[in-house]
Amino acid sequence: MSAPQNVPADFQEPEIHSELETMRHSAAHLMAHAIQKLWPQAKFGIGPTVEDGFYYDVDLDVKLTPEDLPRIEKEMAKIIAENQPFVRQEHSIDEALAQFKKLNQPFKVEIIETLRDQTSATSVSTYGEGDFTDLCRGPHVKSAGAVKAFKLMSIAGAYWRGNEKNPQLQRIYGTAFGSQKELDEHLALIEEAKKRDHRKLGKELELFTFLPESPASPFFYPKGATIYNRLVQYIRDLYGPYEYSEIITPQIMDVSLWKTSGHYDNYVENMYFTSCDEREFGVKPMNCPSHALLFGTLKHSYRDLPLRYADFGRLHRFEKSGVTHGLTRVRTFCQDDAHVFCTSDQIEAEIRKVMEMIFGTFDLFGFTDMQIYLSTRPEKRVGSDALWDEAEAALKRTLDNLGRPYTINPGDGAFYGPKIDFIVRDALKRPWQLSTIQLDFNLPERFDLTYTAADNSAKRPVMVHRAVLGSLERFIGVLTEHLGGAFPFWLAPVQARLVPIKDTHNDYAHEFAKKLKKLGYRVDVDDRNESMGLKTREAQTAKIPFSLAAGDREIQAGSFAVRAYGSREQKVMTMDEVIAMFVELNELPKKVAKV
Repeated sequence: MSAPQNVPADFQEPEIHSELETMRHSAAHLMAHAIQKLWPQAKFGIGPTVEDGFYYDVDLDVKLTPEDLPRIEKEMAKIIAENQPFVRQEHSIDEALAQFKKLNQPFKVEIIETLRDQTSATSVSTYGEGDFTDLCRGPHVKSAGAVKAFKLMSIAGAYWRGNEKNPQLQRIYGTAFGSQKELDEHLALIEEAKKRDHRKLGKELELFTFLPESPASPFFYPKGATIYNRLVQYIRDLYGPYEYSEIITPQIMDVSLWKTSGHYDNYVENMYFTSCDEREFGVKPMNCPSHALLFGTLKHSYRDLPLRYADFGRLHRFEKSGVTHGLTRVRTFCQDDAHVFCTSDQIEAEIRKVMEMIFGTFDLFGFTDMQIYLSTRPEKRVGSDALWDEAEAALKRTLDNLGRPYTINPGDGAFYGPKIDFIVRDALKRPWQLSTIQLDFNLPERFDLTYTAADNSAKRPVMVHRAVLGSLERFIGVLTEHLGGAFPFWLAPVQARLVPIKDTHNDYAHEFAKKLKKLGYRVDVDDRNESMGLKTREAQTAKIPFSLAAGDREIQAGSFAVRAYGSREQKVMTMDEVIAMFVELNELPKKVAKV
């Protein structure tokens, strides 16, 4: 199931740290045992735990379908009822090879051979339970009966060792919990997640679509573009108080720029290239090199720093089709990107300011559960160890002085510098990485950037990369699911729908709609010859913040019957009262959280 210690990169699996992970690890073993009972010819890859459960990759000469999952579950239940113990054994490499060749398990044989050839391992461990034995580093529960509540979830395809040149295996996902109640709660969250899926809601609410003419690249309808532009305006409104200057930079630049920045050597597989005038150009996957280039075109004094450049430039990154996913993993997107050029003494103050923007934004959108990670130098990187030491120490010192808890995330920094990542949990408790702050001593060095210090010497600036929302596309996808598509009034693509009860009330509704539109509100009128019940239900389905109904009584009083989304109550309000409410709700928030 799992390989032993000193595992090659393509066999690495998460360490098991909790009783729940141990139980899920054991459930994966039991699932493989059940599959072997049903299909003795099955050949097994690896079966690790994942955040919400486990999976196992299996090679079968039959195509599994969702209808097979209950059959496997039934067999698992029989094995659990037998309550056989898990027995761990150590084997020499040669013994293990002989054992798994005899069992006709070529993927296990390959794991053992790879361990022998690429690591110093001289032995491996197996776990036996009943008549089923698997290559595994463990740990496992004491016996099969300790696996309490489980459910097999889905089937997908996965290339062996993640290489598309290798055989495609069938990946069976499952989950397990300590009690049936916990499992039921988890399954209920999954059903709610299906309802909130931003791809589903994006279609239903006419926000965006994907077309084969531009794979993994979203097309935004007018309603989606409204949300997009309001988010941009929200960030732009923070530029004044935080003293950012917005710039515009090209999307396509000579390949020499990307060689200077290090992207050509460290990120080339994710870039697009084109040729023109016998020169090779790269389509920018990031804004930072162009910002460094622009900084270097002018002379700067220490009095000019910190200098904060912001850029909504469109970025393109090549993502394999197998990993793209709705708006959360696309090939073209826009970041609320900015780079701060500052002195070493200004680092902590600048990071504090960025964190104020981030915390205020999380609070605004209801992301109250947040974790902070300090991601350190990756194996593939640019720059000297001395520069990395200085950058990591500066970020750690800043976080320590802030007094906020954080976790070290070894090896997950950008190739040019360490970073602070902010992970939030949405309404369904799922984690998302949105905002980031990266500290970069390397790009200023590679682009030979300088400023004139107080003593007239040339000094090297420090570069702080920051994104608050991150990718706007990704943020919209996450926010859509977090809110279930019910956007706040200031962000909603349609803020109110006016609903005349009869044809004779149409003119009244249209006149007020015209006035609201002149005031800048996004409203429409449902004057179809349909029942009020249908119109009301459709307004709720469209998740429009307010429905304003009008009949004879409302016209006589110069009012509307106002109903908020999700409410069964109606409140009669005059036109002036409606406008006053809209003015208050439509003010674009400027949330700031002191740190």
